[in-house]
Amino acid sequence: MAEKVRRNKSFESNARLTETLPNGQVAHRDHIAHSKVLAKSFYQVAPGVWTFVGNGLSNQSFIDAPDGIIAIDTGESVEEMRNALTELEKHTSRPVVAVLYTHFHYVGGTQAVFEKYGEVPVWGHADISFNRERTATEIAPAYSRGLVEQFAVTLTDTDEDGLVNVGLGNFYRDPSHAPHTVSFIAPTNTFAEQCTINVAGLAIDVTPAPSDAEDSVTYWFPTIRTAVNNLVWPVLFNVFAIRGEEYRDPQVMLRGLDHLLSLQSEHLVGVHGPPISGQGEIVRRVTRYRDSLQFLWDQTVRHTNRGASSRDLAHLIQLPSYYDDDYLTSEYYGVAEHHVRQIRSGLFGFFDGEESNLFPLPTSDRADRLIAGFGGVEVVRSTVATALREDDVRWALECGSWLIHHSGSTDDDKRLYASVLRTVAQRTPSANIRNWCLARARHLDGTFDLSRFSTHRLSKRQILSSPAETTIRLMRVLLVPERAHNLDTLIRWQFQDGQTASLHIRNAVAVPVNNTTSPNIVKCSLDTWANIVDGSLALSASILQGDLVIEGDAQSVVGALKAFDIAGLCA
Repeated sequence: MAEKVRRNKSFESNARLTETLPNGQVAHRDHIAHSKVLAKSFYQVAPGVWTFVGNGLSNQSFIDAPDGIIAIDTGESVEEMRNALTELEKHTSRPVVAVLYTHFHYVGGTQAVFEKYGEVPVWGHADISFNRERTATEIAPAYSRGLVEQFAVTLTDTDEDGLVNVGLGNFYRDPSHAPHTVSFIAPTNTFAEQCTINVAGLAIDVTPAPSDAEDSVTYWFPTIRTAVNNLVWPVLFNVFAIRGEEYRDPQVMLRGLDHLLSLQSEHLVGVHGPPISGQGEIVRRVTRYRDSLQFLWDQTVRHTNRGASSRDLAHLIQLPSYYDDDYLTSEYYGVAEHHVRQIRSGLFGFFDGEESNLFPLPTSDRADRLIAGFGGVEVVRSTVATALREDDVRWALECGSWLIHHSGSTDDDKRLYASVLRTVAQRTPSANIRNWCLARARHLDGTFDLSRFSTHRLSKRQILSSPAETTIRLMRVLLVPERAHNLDTLIRWQFQDGQTASLHIRNAVAVPVNNTTSPNIVKCSLDTWANIVDGSLALSASILQGDLVIEGDAQSVVGALKAFDIAGLCA
């Protein structure tokens, strides 16, 4: 007997499942319904155990310990955490005496705890601070652009493109908390391997459990039979993040989930979504969640061994329909067809054995040739419009992409393709796909220009709040090689506060080095350097004003600095 077709398989033929909300948002009915799972609620999980769902993208959780309250994760902003503490006060008058981080993502509101209760110990994985810095420096433009697109940061609250939810929460940051102040406080107590810690008079077993972050841990409170984790989400786990992330290995995840199941907990509190109580209920649901990941990995390997390309894996592998019976394993965030392609890439790299992927043409050249071979631009435009009319959306996506990438692309081509992306957005139950498609559609039709998110912009605040060495080091990803082919210049920065850093520009790269003897020295205050790098002050003007002094071969230093894609250094 043939297996029934899954109700949320993808976006094809889903027009009848599209609904319009009172504020005008147009979306798949299952995507809309998922908002109820994410609704704001301060759950009392058990006596002395609370978790606040719906306050932001993540939960803030609290454990009543002998010496006071332990707060677990502090959200995206100080304002978000303040709101969580206000809710906590409705349930207990005891003070927060410690903070635990599950991983590096939701640690931006700890200052709210310090404001209210004074400085308290902060516990977390040893890699948390490094991971925070990594995403805010060299890879910051791509990382932040991905967040903007995936989490609907630029979408409105109304009209057909309006935000519905972001899969793990109803929004990335609650607008009622604006303006949002991020204030990361690094852990004062760290761990990197399995251990038992004592916090506020309570013994806690800590087990590393990488998931969407390698620094994720599971906290087990044996005396109250409660586990706090970043493994079980209120959606199918996101092996692939459309915003772009490091590979999340399901094989590693399985070990973390098996450990979680072995605890036989009575209460399961997650970083996202509602808590689960009852040992039998936890085992039943988490086992299926765990098995969904094994299914995706096993079947990806099975079909890859048989020679399937990445493109074909997306169509060969589908989760059985019974995984839709629980939101824990439903595709309300990412989609399985992307996850299997990511698994293949994580195991074997970008080349999937499909011959044309070995040496592909540049995107624009390929588009020009395909359009010419197809019979010209008008034929392709007609093909896209017909495919949309006939519900052949994948074909419209394929052909429409040629129109926006070919050398003669017009605003009409972009608007046509925006309509294709909106069709996908309105028919998919996946929050990530809807939000990404709408962000890209709005960029193409001019509703919201995303261009500024493709520029490596270093703010003065960021420069002044970071070690000078960090700012100088990340300049290496801003070097324009065509400007640096004949350079061999060693530069040392010496700031008025005593900080130093050095770069050796050579062989079309900028190499951070430990150097204290170079005769080429840039001397200035960190404030002056921040003004130059953020574009509010030109290097030439700072030299004329005497705010910046160059010792050694000034001409070579200025020439080398102009090799960087930083406007202030080129003016």
